[in-house]
Amino acid sequence: MSHLPTADAPVAPRSLPTSVPAPASVARSVAPDLARGMLLLFIASANVWGYLWSDAGWLDAGGRPAGGSSLDHLVDGVVAFVVDSRSKPMFAILYGFGLATMAARLAARGADRRATRRVLARRSGALIALGLAHAALLFAGDILAPYGATGLVALAFLHRSRATLVRWFVVAYVLSMAAGAVAVLGALDAGSGDDPGAAVAEDPATLGYLATVGERLLTVATATSLFTVSLMFVPHVVVGILLARAGWLTRPAEHRRRLGQVAVAAAVVNLVGGLPYALAVAQVWRPGETTLGVAELVHHVAGDVMGLGYVCLFGWLAAVWGERARGGALAAVAATGERSLTAYLLQSVMFAPLLSAWGLGLGGRIGTAQAAVLAVGVWLVTVAVAAGMHRAGRRGPFEVLVRRLAYGREAVVAAVPLAGRDASGAAALVPTGGGSTTAR
Repeated sequence: MSHLPTADAPVAPRSLPTSVPAPASVARSVAPDLARGMLLLFIASANVWGYLWSDAGWLDAGGRPAGGSSLDHLVDGVVAFVVDSRSKPMFAILYGFGLATMAARLAARGADRRATRRVLARRSGALIALGLAHAALLFAGDILAPYGATGLVALAFLHRSRATLVRWFVVAYVLSMAAGAVAVLGALDAGSGDDPGAAVAEDPATLGYLATVGERLLTVATATSLFTVSLMFVPHVVVGILLARAGWLTRPAEHRRRLGQVAVAAAVVNLVGGLPYALAVAQVWRPGETTLGVAELVHHVAGDVMGLGYVCLFGWLAAVWGERARGGALAAVAATGERSLTAYLLQSVMFAPLLSAWGLGLGGRIGTAQAAVLAVGVWLVTVAVAAGMHRAGRRGPFEVLVRRLAYGREAVVAAVPLAGRDASGAAALVPTGGGSTTAR
């Protein structure tokens, strides 16, 4: 996903054949970037309330701070229905899509499977390290480390047949759902009969920044280990690999009807499976503990389906809008998706000092409705920054960093064609970590 200095001719690393011709120039598909750009809005909306706290404790449904207003509850229900347990599956699907497309680009340049796995393993390791640093410095809900670890697992099946991928999907989904059921029902059982404020082990307002570093790091390290062992995100990564092989996002116009069908079907599943729990989060429906636990599990399953539905929805919109998706506000959103790693980290750079107790402490003074407005504002700032980078012809700094760590300093990502001009002056290709290509 990084931007590379332009060159007059493609450069190849010593470990890869130099005689393999570059793939034919193709225009970058806007669908994956549009999906990633909108996903970042969902992530901001899901993450922001993780910075909040309340003296009244936490609500059982949704884990939001207790004591909120009716407007807070309404916003909580909407966010639960649209975003919660939907953004992470969507992210994992796009991550799997990116892995598969990067592998295909490396193969097209002449890398064998062993060389490809080495590059992707280094990239996954870089994401783990960056995620742990992100957690220690800013945010205990980091997702980079878990996805980096999942990327290492994905190396076991990345080049396998469709039948093998389906088997990985089934086994991983059963295991992950079993782990999820234990976690959800166990959390409800542990919280039964407790005082509403007992969920807060220590008043966040009493903790300084340094006191929270180790806590955040331990939280993410533990979550990464559990998610990896339970193969939590493997099913979604498998789906992303299959999408990449089918070309649904790289050639959305060819698959417009199927993309639309999947998006509509997913919306129906989300309505049936996600609405009950969303009503509980909105405090409209107050079921018993067991019923709430079942509703939450169904909500998670519906979220897995809706994650795919969102990906297909933005693929369908890219096909419908065609070239219009490359201009105006849509181009800014796509530019954000092209720099998704930098935009994701930039969210934490803004959220943490504003909301954390060691910063301005707004997380203890605002409700979830205000936090939702803040999330939209933060996302808009990242869109503006990404659009500015796009106009300046610059890649995101963290995309550049991860690419350097994955490919080394000699040729950065010379395993695929670097930016340059051919003899006719036509724009050459710039590969991205997301796997698609762009004409500059």
